[in-house]
Amino acid sequence: MELTKKRFGVKEISTLGMLTAVVVVLQFLGSFIKFGTFSVSLVLVPIVIGAALYGPYAGAWLGFVFSVVVLLSGDAAAFLAINIPATIATVIIKGTLAGLAAGFVFNAIDKFSFKASKYVATFAAAIVCPLVNTGIFLIACRLFFYDTIVMWGESLGFANAVVYMFVGLAGGNFLFEVLFNVVMSPAIIRIINIRELIKK
Repeated sequence: MELTKKRFGVKEISTLGMLTAVVVVLQFLGSFIKFGTFSVSLVLVPIVIGAALYGPYAGAWLGFVFSVVVLLSGDAAAFLAINIPATIATVIIKGTLAGLAAGFVFNAIDKFSFKASKYVATFAAAIVCPLVNTGIFLIACRLFFYDTIVMWGESLGFANAVVYMFVGLAGGNFLFEVLFNVVMSPAIIRIINIRELIKK
């Protein structure tokens, strides 16, 4: 069911509510797992699940919730100390668009209904979600926080600020998030298949 085409029923609202709770819990738990400077985002899996089950706007909602928890947990404190409005905008936009993009990618591939469309759509959404999340973060780093990032990189021995952005700030987290999503994709597919069997 796509949010753009059908209204939510009680079951859909309940499931989305549970996914929202999972996002909150996983993000707070993920704040204790760090690769480099920032914590990893375990919540991208339930965001992909919501986007695949209920469409891009459900994914956007879950991404928005993820963003709010990031801000509340203090995970963005280093950037808030530099530029509060830019940090809030970046965190909200990257999380929301990651969920939205995952939903659109899943729907775009799955609508062709070829034999492995569900699998391809799920893997693609699982990769696109962290790609958008990290990509917007890196763009914002260049636009709003570059001078500070240059200093951070130099203090850690990076001669090139761009290398520091990709390797020191985002590299480890991004690779972990992509691999985690890909590894969890079979479980996501199983959840989708179970829901479709229940609907039948």
